[in-house]
Amino acid sequence: MSRKALMVGVAGLVVAAGAGAFFAFTPHKAAPVGEAGKAVTRRLTNDQYANVIAEVFGPSIELSGRLEPDTRANNLIEVGAGQVSVSSDGMAQYEMMARGIASQVVSERTRDEMLPCKPKAPKEADAACADQFLTRVGSLLFRRPLTAEEQKHYVTAAGESATTLKDFYAGVSLSLGAMLASPQFLFRHERVEADPDVKGEFRIDAYSKASRLSFFLWNSIPDDTLLAAAKSGELHTARGLNRQVARMLASPRLENGVRAFFADMFGFDALPTLAKDTTLYPSFDNVTVRDAEEQTLRTIADVLVSKQGDYRDIFTTRQTFLTQTLASIYNVELVNDAPNGGADMWLPYEFSENSGRGGVLTHLSFLALHSHPGRSSPTLRGKALREVMLCQKVPAPPAAVDFALVEDTSNPLFKTARQRLEAHRTNPVCAGCHKITDPVGLALETFDGDGSHRDTENGAQIDTNGELDGIKFSDAAGVGRAVHDNPAALSCVADRLVAYGLGRMPVESEAAWREGLKQSFAAAQYKFVELMSKIATSPEFYRAAPPAPTSTAALSAPNQSGQTEVVR
Repeated sequence: MSRKALMVGVAGLVVAAGAGAFFAFTPHKAAPVGEAGKAVTRRLTNDQYANVIAEVFGPSIELSGRLEPDTRANNLIEVGAGQVSVSSDGMAQYEMMARGIASQVVSERTRDEMLPCKPKAPKEADAACADQFLTRVGSLLFRRPLTAEEQKHYVTAAGESATTLKDFYAGVSLSLGAMLASPQFLFRHERVEADPDVKGEFRIDAYSKASRLSFFLWNSIPDDTLLAAAKSGELHTARGLNRQVARMLASPRLENGVRAFFADMFGFDALPTLAKDTTLYPSFDNVTVRDAEEQTLRTIADVLVSKQGDYRDIFTTRQTFLTQTLASIYNVELVNDAPNGGADMWLPYEFSENSGRGGVLTHLSFLALHSHPGRSSPTLRGKALREVMLCQKVPAPPAAVDFALVEDTSNPLFKTARQRLEAHRTNPVCAGCHKITDPVGLALETFDGDGSHRDTENGAQIDTNGELDGIKFSDAAGVGRAVHDNPAALSCVADRLVAYGLGRMPVESEAAWREGLKQSFAAAQYKFVELMSKIATSPEFYRAAPPAPTSTAALSAPNQSGQTEVVR
């Protein structure tokens, strides 16, 4: 029997054990008034996939190939993850990735470290050793204990393959590869049960609760302690839940969770494909893009996690971290006293008060991402600020609008972006949207399309006066202060964090809970970690609509709405 045929046989056994099939999802419909929102089945994001592999097998495992692209819905990848499908080509990629990971795990270089036992004979099947490894790894990958049927089929398949190939490790590798290609691993399926404490209401079960909690706070799988709390029932008690959340918030892994949320909220998944005109911006390359994202996420983690600070301060702080690569574009001197320090070493830095820099809106990550390849864009920046930071929808431009005047940066009559946009707004069709975006974006015009500083454009002085919802300012730092003081910024981040954790948009019955969260956020001096804690310890965070009826004689798998349905 060929190795490929064996892999197909193993996969068939896994499906027979209830591992499911290809999943496809459509957007969730809003729940009726008073009904809890639906539990969601989410595909692992690319970052989560990488995190889980590193958590289970260590950082030395290399991921080769490509994964299905993440999908954004309602401004969040975590919401889009519940509405995606896996194509046949995508599944083939997942299977190839799974085989590559599994072969590394059992390779001669790593097997002694990865496996908790050695086979009695390396060329023969050893059910006891295979069971010990696969059961342990399976519970981590599936975020729950394997069922007896799953356990039997994975171990049996490993044994049969080992006998055929005369190689214990090859057999284990094939079963592990099948696990890694299983929908039980690739999808976070939340199971619903009746809530014994509240008659007529439903909640997600203990292992689903542990998984939701760990991905919310850590962006990865539950650890052994959390899984044990789920198994014992402790996680379903208020005291037990509070204990676990406090422990998780104190963990170094919290920083990963905070970074993941803001990378999602700020749309940083678009950065790897960001392209700039290298003639105009010769220093802007892939290293710059990588460092720009890291600068912002390090700054946010420092303010919100290390210093347990006020969320609003990310818009005003002049303290950040830079590499020599970034320092060259920011045109600042970065002193590196460390021995043998390289260009990619991160060092703390504080922008001067007269630098015009202050907060994440003046970081390269925001300025370059929301610009055109060859020029800045007050409109794109203003739109991003309102939609990303304030959750205010900016209408799309009408069809057949002529942008020639705005794009003509060499026009001698309109040297600056402000002048070109003012002329463009003489068209009443365009005035409405630009009135919302441009007064904010124009204050950031002292930063070019790559985020570097400038005082003039085409020899003309740049006017950075602007206003945001009635608050006037005269420079880029003033934009950050205006967002800092805008109540919409606080409401926005709270709503986004709830949707991020739930994997769907909140429903009407959750309005009172969300309002209570915002009041608690204010009472906690807008400390972001306190907001995460309040969400994670709320019973509402784990409530769910009743599951669809199922047949005990059928296997279960998520349907197109992300709910459980029978597979006959």
